[in-house]
Amino acid sequence: MFGQLKDVENRFEEIRAEMARPDVAARPGRFRELTIEFRRLEEIVSCYREYRQVAAGLAEAGEIIRDSNDAELVEIAREEHAELEGEEARLAGKLQFLLIPRDPNDSKNTIVEIRAGAGGEEAALFAADLYRMYTRFAETKGWRAELLSANPTGIGGYKEVIFSVGGSEVYGNLKYESGVHRVQRIPETESSGRIHTSTSTVAVLPEAEDVDIEVRPEEIRVDVYRSSGPGGQSVNTTDSAVRITHLPTGLIVQCQDEKSQHKNKAKAMKVLRARLLDRALQDQRETTSRSRRAQVGTGDRSAKIRTYNFPQGRVTDHRIKLTLHRLEETLEGDLDDFIKALRLADHTEKIKDGEQNARVPT
Repeated sequence: MFGQLKDVENRFEEIRAEMARPDVAARPGRFRELTIEFRRLEEIVSCYREYRQVAAGLAEAGEIIRDSNDAELVEIAREEHAELEGEEARLAGKLQFLLIPRDPNDSKNTIVEIRAGAGGEEAALFAADLYRMYTRFAETKGWRAELLSANPTGIGGYKEVIFSVGGSEVYGNLKYESGVHRVQRIPETESSGRIHTSTSTVAVLPEAEDVDIEVRPEEIRVDVYRSSGPGGQSVNTTDSAVRITHLPTGLIVQCQDEKSQHKNKAKAMKVLRARLLDRALQDQRETTSRSRRAQVGTGDRSAKIRTYNFPQGRVTDHRIKLTLHRLEETLEGDLDDFIKALRLADHTEKIKDGEQNARVPT
């Protein structure tokens, strides 16, 4: 581990030196790449340097315990040694955690797709609640949320809503939200006061760049049509809505929210690339992670992951058996406790996988 940490420290200093060069500062793309890597390595290097200081303190205290004839000084050194041993163990665990191979997509922006599931209008209303929850969460993080496509219902819900989120480490945080979300409450449309259970599905896709997914012109069919709103009401009188069909896979994306055909096409292409990248990643995970079905971060999207119970004011994440009686705060975008717990569970599992693999003879 320590050889790897020394390499990380050397790379960190190389990046620092390169970022200080005027020619690099004049190239925004390269400077952004370096900044992302610098921030990623900074925490590891800081922890490693703190660990070395603690190790040096341990060695010094151990030397006093072994060689000193001063009983009072030895007693002080023993107390310090015991404290430093605990700190060394904590930092070693943190370093092991920080050295887990990163998902290269964690720093990407995301496309989030929310669809109403079982429950009719109530499911559509819940989809709107989830959309609001995620956009509020994005606000608290200083991220940018942009609506890409929406299929609203007449009473304020969504059959489907697709939006992008941009910022720092967006996918690394939001990827744990993929799956089936379940709500238990008395619907606004229910006159008898009975509690209903409805569902909505959430898919979080890393946003693909041109270098990630190449879509050739001959692979797509672009159809344009007139935008329309709920009930068939015309939104505008030009053929601005766009439907893109990816011929090799049969994937279809449509967008009609902008008045400009070009803007709708750009948004639809963004969603298409994200879906194609996600499909490639899912195939890769299926091949390489067959033995890891309990994986928290990239689990089966058909699995129920969380329940929002209104009568009891609780939210339960079924993957990590975490229940918080903070329903209102959660729906207002306070997702930090869940996401931190999910990240910890996922990383702990990866550490166990690494230890298990290390014990396998080669």
